[in-house]
Amino acid sequence: MVLQMNSCHEKIDKVVTNIENVIVGKRSVAQLSLVALLTGGHVLLEDVPGVGKTMMVRAIAKSLGLQFNRIQFTPDLLPSDITGVSVFNQKEMLFEFRPGPLMGNVVLADEINRTSPKTQSALLESMEERSLTIDGETHVLPDPFFVMATQNPIEYEGTFPLPEAQLDRFLLKLSMGYPSQQEELAILDLQSNGHPIEQIQPVMTLEELLQMKHYVRSVYIDETVKQYIVDLVRRTRAHQSVYLGVSPRGSLALMKASQAYALMMNREYVIPDDVKFLAPYVLTHRIMMKPEARFEGQTEEAIITSMLKRVAVPITKGSSST
Repeated sequence: MVLQMNSCHEKIDKVVTNIENVIVGKRSVAQLSLVALLTGGHVLLEDVPGVGKTMMVRAIAKSLGLQFNRIQFTPDLLPSDITGVSVFNQKEMLFEFRPGPLMGNVVLADEINRTSPKTQSALLESMEERSLTIDGETHVLPDPFFVMATQNPIEYEGTFPLPEAQLDRFLLKLSMGYPSQQEELAILDLQSNGHPIEQIQPVMTLEELLQMKHYVRSVYIDETVKQYIVDLVRRTRAHQSVYLGVSPRGSLALMKASQAYALMMNREYVIPDDVKFLAPYVLTHRIMMKPEARFEGQTEEAIITSMLKRVAVPITKGSSST
């Protein structure tokens, strides 16, 4: 069955509602995670333990009927532990590839900053090129391939901060946040007789998901909106408090995310408000501040927010910005 482009938002809404049956009050996080999935991007979830990061990833995988693999990152984890290894089969007298947990549709990289840089770097090729090279042989990863990595922003002992090259591979950086009082009461009621993750069923087929990914690429983006994206990104490179600005990969990420978000909002074109909404999630983790600016109390979030206020917003079809 062919999924029509104008009905994609209804299907996506069903998925988000399904996720909300497990994760209460985090609709925007679910929507943004699906934005990354539809563009072929990845998500970095940075938050304290116990707010539902793992359940969010599991709920997404179950709602879409996708293979879910979890990797618990530890200091002693080796690259081959996640990518897989070639093992010699004495009976057949040849090497056989035994895939690791990275060979899945939805991969949870739990506490990614707890493993060594060598193991972290094993993710670079898979996240960017959708493939793994082991013993000189390239293995293509399944489609979709979606990594959601988690890290604790508070606990730094025994961790290895992600390098800029690794951060740049994540389309979005999100935070779950604590639930409100009413949401926390709803969580207690919801889980009083068991966890709802065991009850939810897929509400979208793999074929429908792949069709949506194709539709995202056809969402129209005006030249003025592209110029707006470039102006925002170039402003980060010239900011006096920024040591390293957003790369061209960041420009592409913001454009693709805007296209997916427009489709989610039942539009076949991107408006500047899409870019403004997504910019903090796409750009914040891609800039490196100068030490003196950080010492003065400045933050990446504040820099992106100030730039959004200063860069002129184009007026396009359907735009509510002025």
